[in-house]
Amino acid sequence: MSEPVIEVRDYRKTYGDVVAVHGISFNVMAGEIFGLLGPNGAGKTTTLEALEGLRSPDSGSLTVAGIDPVREPGKLRNLVGVQLQSAGLPESITPDEAMRFFCAYHGIVPRFDLLERLGLSDKRKAQFGELSTGQQRRLSLALAVAHNPRVLFLDEPTAGLDVATRVELHDLMRELQADGTTIVLATHDMAEAEEMSDRVAILLRGRIADMGSPLEITATGASLTKISVHTETASLAVPDLVLPAVDRRATVDEYDIFFSTDIGPTVSAIIARIESQEDTLIDLRVERPSLEDRFLEITQTGGVR
Repeated sequence: MSEPVIEVRDYRKTYGDVVAVHGISFNVMAGEIFGLLGPNGAGKTTTLEALEGLRSPDSGSLTVAGIDPVREPGKLRNLVGVQLQSAGLPESITPDEAMRFFCAYHGIVPRFDLLERLGLSDKRKAQFGELSTGQQRRLSLALAVAHNPRVLFLDEPTAGLDVATRVELHDLMRELQADGTTIVLATHDMAEAEEMSDRVAILLRGRIADMGSPLEITATGASLTKISVHTETASLAVPDLVLPAVDRRATVDEYDIFFSTDIGPTVSAIIARIESQEDTLIDLRVERPSLEDRFLEITQTGGVR
């Protein structure tokens, strides 16, 4: 069992009369990709900024690699990498200059290979202000990972990126994880969170609404499993056909679609029906509820643990 690299205990943060985070607690384990999810205003960025040493908690405690990020920010310098929603670089700086500067800060050789990998090799001499939004974000990512940090904080890392660069970033994240880097990923992209995260925490109005692996979270919701079936003679296309655990049904093109609360009995009954009618199964697809389905369910019902 790995040890926690990040520990958050009863973290609370207010801005005037507004409570941004209501005493949340969670751990992030070594080598884990941990997704921090939630709608705008849920407290994701406030939590990230406290872990990065940019915000002081009103109460509670936070540690990163055993270090208090507010009291001992200097100790985190070479341990963490941070990619913010806004890079904050001077308009006139070039990717080449930015990489040299950041690597000098960390005492390492400039990682120009990252600029090439993230599609910036032909923009090394361009000014930051001349780069597109996607190119600016790619530069921010290159700078965040240049020193192979022990802990990497990513805030909406793929926003504005094209598909090829997004895939490259995900590959880079997996490589860093394989080398032992712990990654905290704040994103609105539920597909990205489901694909990349070992565990996620869903924040809602400054509280943790749910936490666990994407599979655990999708399994606890009320969302139905979609079963799509295509047969040779359409033996399932009977309006009064009753199948166990089916909440509702639909027909789309040549597919009969059943929404099930318990896929085992439903699929067994479908197969039995096809065989009894001497029909031939052409295609059967089972689609579990996605993390996005569960996320929408939580945010729409307002449920908080």
